[in-house]
Amino acid sequence: MSEIAEKLKLELSRLSIQERAELASFLINSLDEDINDDVEVAWDTELRKRLEDIHFGTAVGEPSERVFSELREKYS
Repeated sequence: MSEIAEKLKLELSRLSIQERAELASFLINSLDEDINDDVEVAWDTELRKRLEDIHFGTAVGEPSERVFSELREKYS
């Protein structure tokens, strides 16, 4: 890592958690040069729909214990 990057890391570590989170979000988003706005809108729509399903009690889910157990079995 460059000297400038090391200095930035030191300075940025002094920011509040909120400020670091905002900066992290900005930096991560800056890596996505080819953002497709249609895809972003589609994901936002899907996430809103899923959240509404959860709030209205119409979402069908599985207990986390079962999901994690199946994943452990599959990938162990």
